[in-house]
Amino acid sequence: MPGQHVGYIRVSTLDQSTARQLEGVTLEKVFEDKCSGRDTARPALRACLDWLREGDTLHVHSIDRLARNLADLQQVVG
Repeated sequence: MPGQHVGYIRVSTLDQSTARQLEGVTLEKVFEDKCSGRDTARPALRACLDWLREGDTLHVHSIDRLARNLADLQQVVG
């Protein structure tokens, strides 16, 4: 069975729009945070990582939406 295409979208403040992130990408499930990326303790990111299964593909607009630095990225991937 092929994996699902899952999206993670993040903006830093409540008044910013997520509309352009992942626009035109077909996704089965999308997780969205409206909070700072200063750390990886974000509710939708945690839910997204818990949702993902082997074979799924995670789509993000850019790496800075997922992690602020290499150490954060390594933590998320780990």
